Amino acid sequence: MKISADIQAFQTRLGHEFSQPELLLRALTHSSISSATRPDNQRLEFLGDRVLGLTMAEALFEKDKSASEGQLAPRFNALVRKETCADVARQIDLGAVLKLGRSEMMSGGRRKEALLADAMEAVIAAVYRDAGFEVAKALVRKLWGKRIDRVEDDARDAKTALQEWAQARGQKPPKYSEVARKGPDHAPIFTIEVTLESGEAERSEANSKRQAEQAAAKALLQKLEAKNG
Repeated sequence: MKISADIQAFQTRLGHEFSQPELLLRALTHSSISSATRPDNQRLEFLGDRVLGLTMAEALFEKDKSASEGQLAPRFNALVRKETCADVARQIDLGAVLKLGRSEMMSGGRRKEALLADAMEAVIAAVYRDAGFEVAKALVRKLWGKRIDRVEDDARDAKTALQEWAQARGQKPPKYSEVARKGPDHAPIFTIEVTLESGEAERSEANSKRQAEQAAAKALLQKLEAKNG
C-alpha cells in the first residue's frame, strides 16, 4: 500500500514503520470523515487505551517496588490521562496528519486535546496490531520518556496541594480568576491567575479553565518551594 509523504514522515517521528499502513491510516481517521468504506479510529482507541494502561502499570510496578497501590494509582492516572496523551501527540505532531471532516477541521480539530488524545491511543493500538505488544510497549515507553521518571510530581493535584499549603499557614483558600481569553470561540485560550491571601500570585494559560487553573497552581507551588527552600 502506497502512503503519502506526510504519513511517511509521521512514521519517522513516531518511530515505527508499519508493515500494514492501513492500520495507521485508520488510527488517524476521525469519525467526522469516516464512512462504510473508511472506518474511524474509535475501536482502535478503545484497544490502545488498554495497551497504554498495561504498559504504564507495568512500568510503575517495576520502577518502585516498594510503592503501595495507593501510591501507584495517582501516578498511573497522571500517565494515562487525556492531557498526557495529547501532550505526547503534540510532541510527534500527530495533529498534522489527522484525517478530519471539513467542519471539524475548520473548528480547530487538529489542536483539540480530546481528538489528539484519542488519536494517540488509536495509534498505540495500531502499532500493537501491526507488530505485537512488546514493540508497542517499547514505543510507548520511549514516547512517554521522562514523564515516567517525574510522575511523582505530575501525579500531585496542584490545586489541592496549594490549598493545603495555604491552610497550613492559616491563610484563606487560593483565589482563581480569569484575566484574559483569546482565540476563536471554537478554540479559546484562557489565562488564569491564582492569588494567595499573602499576595503571592502566578498566571498560566491553557485551552480550558481547569487546565489553566492547575498550571497556575503548579507554577505558584514551584515558586513558593524555591522561595522557601
